[in-house]
Amino acid sequence: MTELLGIEHPIVLGPFGGLSSVELTAAVSGLGGLGSFGLYGYDAGRIAETAAALHAATDRPFNLNVWLPLTDAATDAPLDRDGYDRTVGALRPFFDEVGLAVPAEPPASYLPSFDEQWAAVLEARPAVASFVFGVPPADVVESARARGIRLVGTATSVDEAVALDAGGVDAIVATGLEAGGHRVSFLREPEQSLIGSIALVPQVVDAVSVPVIAAGGIADRRGVAAALALGASGVQVGTAFLRTRQSAANDAHRAAMGDTAAHETVLTRAMSGRLARGRLNRAIREIEASGAIAPFPAQNWLTGRFRAEAARQGRGDLQSLWMGQSAPLAVRDDVRAVFAELAAGVPSSSAA
Repeated sequence: MTELLGIEHPIVLGPFGGLSSVELTAAVSGLGGLGSFGLYGYDAGRIAETAAALHAATDRPFNLNVWLPLTDAATDAPLDRDGYDRTVGALRPFFDEVGLAVPAEPPASYLPSFDEQWAAVLEARPAVASFVFGVPPADVVESARARGIRLVGTATSVDEAVALDAGGVDAIVATGLEAGGHRVSFLREPEQSLIGSIALVPQVVDAVSVPVIAAGGIADRRGVAAALALGASGVQVGTAFLRTRQSAANDAHRAAMGDTAAHETVLTRAMSGRLARGRLNRAIREIEASGAIAPFPAQNWLTGRFRAEAARQGRGDLQSLWMGQSAPLAVRDDVRAVFAELAAGVPSSSAA
């Protein structure tokens, strides 16, 4: 895996949609791992600016992550006017609390198109591009190959990993149910693909021909050693890096990670309309109780309006506090300390 991706240590930073930072991505790459940056919601101009900043901050390989469109899934169904008004009514108290007006109309489009994003990624020429929520189409694979970009797919089940292998990716992230953030299942509903890392990783290793990167529940040297013993070629770590001061998480989010037991993270559709793991808080409880959760991406766009303001006000009770079940193990606040701890789990490896 290290030779394939051009890195020194088989440690990958999890890509955080909305919580990535140039500083953290460049730092992980500079330490000899693979820094990743999540491009969820970024248009072509913002992708170009981000890539330029990353190229300026590090001359080491880094990864740009994009979401594939899952337009045929029930969670991506269009939201009609009645549905929009019903969802807005359920969310109105949160807008009121942070002092924002409720959006009267939905936007013309919730997200930039994948084609726009992918064209910008190709122009940026990262060493690695990774995908969630599907298998990259053949033309995407071919265009990456032509520019020497390695491709990494993400699976939550063995059959998804097999599909990614057949689709031509260079490596596969096998992400267990312990992982924080969105469950990126694409062959069935995510509730039907809740497989723990210790069961998932060796089955994926046995089923595919490319290197496997273990994700979910890994936050220290013990998790790294366990993942490698299960046959993984490397690890992808999210929560432990998200806790550091170099990430784009705010103080309330970091404080929540330091005060969350493993059983206090939940899987919910309340914040985005897609299943994701994070700290249970008041917003999740009340949105779930309302019974009015719009499909993705409408729900994500609507809650994102008050969540952003809540973050500015330091209101953790109204934010998406994404984190994995390894949160109690995420005790270091500097990227270098996290990386050194993880690298200590790799045989004959030391942190840069």
